[in-house]
Amino acid sequence: MHSKNIQFALFVISLLCVTEKGTAQLPEGITHSGLKTGQPQFPMETYMELPNPTATPSALWEQKKRNKVSWGNTYTRYKKEEPAPVDKTKSLINLSAWKGERVSAQFIVSAYKKPIQLSFEVSDLVHHKNSSQKIDKSNIFSGFVRYVMTDELNKDGKGGCGQRNLTEFDSTLVADPIDHLTKVLAVPQNTSRPGWIRIWVPQNTKAGKYTGTVKIKDGNNVIEKLKLSVSVSDRILPAPENWNFHLDLWQNPYAAARYYQTELWSDAHFKTMEHDIQHYVNAGGKSITASIMNKPWNGQTQDPFQSMITWKRKINGSWEFGFDAFDKWVEFMMEMGVTKQINCYSMVPWRLSFEYFDEASNEMKTIETQPGEEAYAEMWGAMLTAFSEHLKKKGWFKKTYISMDERPMEVMQKTIKVIKAADKDFKISFAGGKHPEIFNEIDDYCLSLNESFPEEVKEKRQQEGKISTFYTSCSQASPNSFTFSPPAETEWYGWYAAAQNMDGYLRWAYASWVLEPLLDSRFTTWAAGDTYFVYPGGRTSIRFEKLLAGIQAYEKIQILREEFRSSNNQKALDKLEESLQLFDRKNLNDIPASEVVKKANMTINSF
Repeated sequence: MHSKNIQFALFVISLLCVTEKGTAQLPEGITHSGLKTGQPQFPMETYMELPNPTATPSALWEQKKRNKVSWGNTYTRYKKEEPAPVDKTKSLINLSAWKGERVSAQFIVSAYKKPIQLSFEVSDLVHHKNSSQKIDKSNIFSGFVRYVMTDELNKDGKGGCGQRNLTEFDSTLVADPIDHLTKVLAVPQNTSRPGWIRIWVPQNTKAGKYTGTVKIKDGNNVIEKLKLSVSVSDRILPAPENWNFHLDLWQNPYAAARYYQTELWSDAHFKTMEHDIQHYVNAGGKSITASIMNKPWNGQTQDPFQSMITWKRKINGSWEFGFDAFDKWVEFMMEMGVTKQINCYSMVPWRLSFEYFDEASNEMKTIETQPGEEAYAEMWGAMLTAFSEHLKKKGWFKKTYISMDERPMEVMQKTIKVIKAADKDFKISFAGGKHPEIFNEIDDYCLSLNESFPEEVKEKRQQEGKISTFYTSCSQASPNSFTFSPPAETEWYGWYAAAQNMDGYLRWAYASWVLEPLLDSRFTTWAAGDTYFVYPGGRTSIRFEKLLAGIQAYEKIQILREEFRSSNNQKALDKLEESLQLFDRKNLNDIPASEVVKKANMTINSF
């Protein structure tokens, strides 16, 4: 190979492989908080939870009338060190579902007499009038609810942003990961363990009541048979790929490559990500996250986003770009089922420094420039022109958005000029502050939950086919999706979007995993859990399941609104809209999200 091309080749390889440092196998895992895990790093099939820093309240366990097994509710994070907080054993639970909907239940087992080798079995659900009609157990997902280390809000209680020091924040174990891979789990004496059941009702299911059982076992002995009932209505929820809710959770394939110890963009890398991404697909995920320059967010995650596009300045001063990694990533995500749009970050990174390979000097260099400068316009003009041509060849141009986040209005205006000069038909997405001056220029505009679009702006954007969503971040104390946040708060998002007539929700991190995400959700910056929704091994979470429930509610509301308007059923429409009035962030100070959501669910399930 010619010497001047060697460094560029190494740069390309860096996009296709994890570095030696990233694949080094430590003898024992260690968390961001400096805790040794007592097991090999990056566990997969099985793992041990970290020791509980909270003392066991012996007095509670000495009350022998405490229940061993009972249904609970999906809005509670049951504590590991305490008996189940249920006054009376609940052996039957009744759920309501549309055809095509997923509904969940949570049970809780408290081992107060002796340790339990816990397992459980879920039966088919059988129609109460016609035994030939069933919801097969293949449509039922189940797993143990596991415990992960978490922390708390900042001491002022106003949010979770900023550097985190282990000694300055209270740390506890909290129920969040849902582990479908572990089939038997030891429950020590004087501890509790929840389990999660989710039924995905097939769309062709006959309406009616379906019943089944959940056998709770200690070794080979059945210690309880819980009864499960699902009342299926005649209404139909479309398949997730046909949902209108615009869900945009930023994916991070670099975190997956590090955790699963695979070469970036290899067959093994894509294979390991399938189960993780499937949750996003099943929730109706719409956007593919692509990084088109190195460190668009200046490395704010454990695994920085690298450029999926190679940048090369040739000896004659012209630019050359390679799109192989970008193509592989987009093709994988589209094959998984995420096909609506590709969001490309970022022309305006947090640190205005752009890396490229310089053929003349045979080395990597950086350009420090910003919107409004000639060097910026020249560099990005060349890239966007080449990118536009490539996207059109691939048939992806109309679904690609040049994306920025949390940038000042003046900077955005200068950047938009560069984009439109390269190709006037490029679409643009932006997540950040409310800048009325650029409302018309942004095709996908996402505001912080703290702000809102004027009603006339939302209506105009909807008429033009533009997307208007909201996002949460570490700056919101509530509602939020930290691992210590009340689970109902992520369900609240979908209801809020419906109440505000918005198109959906964005969160900056779907699976930007910390060092040991299964064990410790704390990070060096931001409150615990801020960087991810799902866990390695294709494990979902309580937070994500409740987010899904809220998205389904959004879809049901849109269907009911259309039905009531077309049939001139004003009474039903008024009842529906009245149930949405409480979905105002200000109300969360007085009414917990769980109460609001439960009441609203009763309303829409009554139609």
